[in-house]
Amino acid sequence: MLELKKLYFTVPGNDDGINEPRNIIDGLDYTFEKGKFYVITGPNGSGKTTLAKLIMGINPVSSGSIIFEGKDISGLSITERAKSGIAYSFQQPARFKGITFRDLLSIATGVTDEKKIVEMVTRVGICPMSFLDKEVDTTLSGGEIKKIELATTIAANPKLAIYDEPDTGIDLWTIGPMVSLLKKELRPDTATIVVSHNRAFLDVADVIIILKKGRIVYTGDLQNALSLLTDLSICTYHNRCEGEKDAGCLR
Repeated sequence: MLELKKLYFTVPGNDDGINEPRNIIDGLDYTFEKGKFYVITGPNGSGKTTLAKLIMGINPVSSGSIIFEGKDISGLSITERAKSGIAYSFQQPARFKGITFRDLLSIATGVTDEKKIVEMVTRVGICPMSFLDKEVDTTLSGGEIKKIELATTIAANPKLAIYDEPDTGIDLWTIGPMVSLLKKELRPDTATIVVSHNRAFLDVADVIIILKKGRIVYTGDLQNALSLLTDLSICTYHNRCEGEKDAGCLR
């Protein structure tokens, strides 16, 4: 479905030569398949979000190719990729003063029929009466704005859905239902990619991808990833990692 070929994203160095060019994504080769739930994880700075943005077209590819359903989309715009069936849910969703949730759904899906709109939001567990006519602005909590964006992404019925740290701003009681929802929405002809450190997503992943310094260092199931993820949690959350000196360090 989605194939990455020798994919690079390079940050240029300074003119004064102090900092040399650096590969944030360093020659990735990987194929994402239909019907699978992928979770991309790794320490901060490993290139997780950058990779997701390259697929969506938010960041430009430095070199290499992104093939979606047999077509090279490397040079396509965000809009063109969205029309081809790729959807992206941001870690920090945008807010729009003067635009209601109803408006946002209509823009994202092209649906204006009231009954169909209600069906879409009910499908993702949101009460239409309390959310549809709310403005998507700063008055909403982090959890509310996240629910709205997730609902908008799901309602678009994408062929490929990318969620960048969807648990950001979500309370512990909401994460479980969110994971169940995203897993439930996975169809045989679609693929889901979640960027997350959260164990709840790792537990349900069909494939876990661990990135280190822009390269894939592991793909597979959770059981075989546990030793790496244990070291990863130390590096990421406890600041005890001493770099390459530590066996299994992913920083």
